[in-house]
Amino acid sequence: MKTGVLVMAYGTPTTPQDVEAYYTRIRHGRAPTPELLADLTRRYDAIGGTSPLAQRTADQVAGIARALEDLAPNRFDVRFGSKYEPPMLEATATSFRDEGYTTVIGLVLAPHSSSMSTVQYMERARETLGDVTLIEIGAWWEFPGFLELVARRVNEALSTVPEERRDTTEVLFSAHSLPEKILAAGDTYPRQLADSAERAARIAGVEQWDVAWQSAGRTADPWIGPDILQVLRDKRAGGVTDIVSCPIGFVADHLEVLFDIDIEAQGVAREIGLNLVRTESLNADPEFVEILARVVLEAAR
Repeated sequence: MKTGVLVMAYGTPTTPQDVEAYYTRIRHGRAPTPELLADLTRRYDAIGGTSPLAQRTADQVAGIARALEDLAPNRFDVRFGSKYEPPMLEATATSFRDEGYTTVIGLVLAPHSSSMSTVQYMERARETLGDVTLIEIGAWWEFPGFLELVARRVNEALSTVPEERRDTTEVLFSAHSLPEKILAAGDTYPRQLADSAERAARIAGVEQWDVAWQSAGRTADPWIGPDILQVLRDKRAGGVTDIVSCPIGFVADHLEVLFDIDIEAQGVAREIGLNLVRTESLNADPEFVEILARVVLEAAR
């Protein structure tokens, strides 16, 4: 019997008509107000109507499967399940359970772990799998090769900044904000971001860098900050001329990158006279998906 690999990610609407149902699932069954729906639709429209994330994720999953087959032939069965958009992770977990798999490895396509993100994926998978053994992969940002790949992207982006402005250039690492209430429970998510940013900057040979948070939810709860848009303004006021944006918490092109960075943050940067360049997303880079395959192999051992 092969070992199942349940690759999980947030999900994205596949057509404009799917946005409302998707938003309702995110809100745990509560339909969004017309204003909230219009705002999300507006953001999707700005990047072409839908996000490329579904295809990017499919390519990543296929790449992981190919890499695992090369590294350990006929040993793993890789399938995808989403948190909020079909195929739902429960449906994929059920397929493993019903087909008699005894062991499933869970991998979330997010390098950092948190009680409100990756842990929730695993809880849902574990509940569905029942007696099937679930091997949970938590944060994998420290796995050999990942930060080196990020650092390379940082240096590629830095190379587009004119040499005479390098002294007034900073690298800004960011990840998805979460409600501040996670901090009271000792969630290490913010520390993981800080540590991964520090190490990636060191590998890249970058001395001027900082961290920021992005894509906070539209809720009344306070979210972790500082927000990237305010950080950009503060950096410009402090004499920074160029920012290399590295959304290290994201591994593919989707709304939080293509809108929140490439449109919203870029708009603020233009307004205040700041040159903003972004690192290229990892997507299905063969080197990246092989790293993830090795993460799975290590968990299987």
